[in-house]
Amino acid sequence: MKYYILFFLIGVIFFTGCNDSQKDQKGTFVGGQIMNPYNPYFILSKDNKTIDTLFLDQNNQFGKNFKGLEAGIYSFNHPPENQIMYLEPGDSVLVWLNTMQFDESLNFSGPGAAKSSFLLDMFLNNERNNNLMLSYYKINPNEFAGITDSIKKKRKNKLEKLNEKKNFSESFLELANNSIDYDFYHLRERYTFLVKKYYNELAQQIPDDFHEYRGDLNFNDTKLKEYYGYLNFIEDYLRTRSIERCLEEYDTNADCFELHSVDNIQYRISLADSLIEKSEIKNIFINRLAIQGMVFSNNAEKIDSILNILEDINFNGKNLPDLKQMAAIQKSLLPGNNIGSLSLTNFQEENIQLEDISDKPIVTYHWSMEAPEHYKWQHSIISTLREKYPELEFVGINIDNDSQQSWKNTVEVYGMNKEREYKLNSANINVNLLKNYLNKLIFLDTQGNIVNGEAQLNTPNFERQILEFLNN
Repeated sequence: MKYYILFFLIGVIFFTGCNDSQKDQKGTFVGGQIMNPYNPYFILSKDNKTIDTLFLDQNNQFGKNFKGLEAGIYSFNHPPENQIMYLEPGDSVLVWLNTMQFDESLNFSGPGAAKSSFLLDMFLNNERNNNLMLSYYKINPNEFAGITDSIKKKRKNKLEKLNEKKNFSESFLELANNSIDYDFYHLRERYTFLVKKYYNELAQQIPDDFHEYRGDLNFNDTKLKEYYGYLNFIEDYLRTRSIERCLEEYDTNADCFELHSVDNIQYRISLADSLIEKSEIKNIFINRLAIQGMVFSNNAEKIDSILNILEDINFNGKNLPDLKQMAAIQKSLLPGNNIGSLSLTNFQEENIQLEDISDKPIVTYHWSMEAPEHYKWQHSIISTLREKYPELEFVGINIDNDSQQSWKNTVEVYGMNKEREYKLNSANINVNLLKNYLNKLIFLDTQGNIVNGEAQLNTPNFERQILEFLNN
């Protein structure tokens, strides 16, 4: 906290003097300080394009005045973490954070910072609400409707009171109100999916006006395309509609909750194609759905079917080459294929093939430095599994393109087993595609043949799959 107070005072003294001239010039200042930085830079971006990379000084501070930034949501990254902020010409926003608790410590200050603070507060509340959904979906629809109505009303009231003090621009007020609405819609869609899947008796009680908002949806709001709540809503809406359509059209024996079936993927892709006109939004979901369908495919025919769906809708998005590469990756990981020659680097920076690591059957798990919460959770479980199943060799594979030293530092800092951690040599593979395998483990026999390429660490039947693997 003392660092924050010191930096805040410095910021007030320095930036107040610049404030009037910045507003006159319609510049936008972004600066800040990062405690316990992972790396020496702060990346500002919009629409998945980097605007600038700001490097930290000896005090872990950074700052720059930008000319010509349009009003809207921006993303900032301090890899592997990221968040959003709202900027307008004339703003001078200071960002302070501690990587030990990135989102919880994040603080915005300075002229114009209230807009980013409001969106951050929305994000943290949504995180809490996501956890509460585990109990929320077990209550009846009318009670749940009352809870969501209350959440929406409180957020609208808070925005109104903030506006009285800050006099927000019309563009921000419109975006903030829309973000509140879509967070509200998202809760309703998630509830609908969960009760239809787990509590059909409650699903039958959903009143006719529960989804009344569906008549006023805008799937082409480009101002919200970087707002996670809007994207989460569209994803859940497509999912819920696919379930509802299946339950209406098929008999009770149909597995309508098999979200990765070709039929389900095809319907959701077609629905996204028909509802979303703006390519920058449409492509997000078509890419995402196609990848989901491929990653969970257990045969080459299904993978080809996903590619055929893209052809049927004449999809020519810029990521089509990546989707074709995704198809090739998944085909190579189907049972029966041999990946024993996969090239890895060990902690001593020596190249080694996967099949040469051990004489035991191998289980590979995969992680990225850009997903710290995932790999901390993952390695904790793997450590227990190693003790429980000593007859297996659990091999960790880092998929990042970062330097060897960054990977080694992470392994050491988090106390991973150096003898069982390796780095993938994958210069020709898009690492973003490999991130789709972070939850998957691959079971290999002693010759490097894939026995099971579908196991997931976070599923109830995971250990049963291990036992089946050992007993084959």
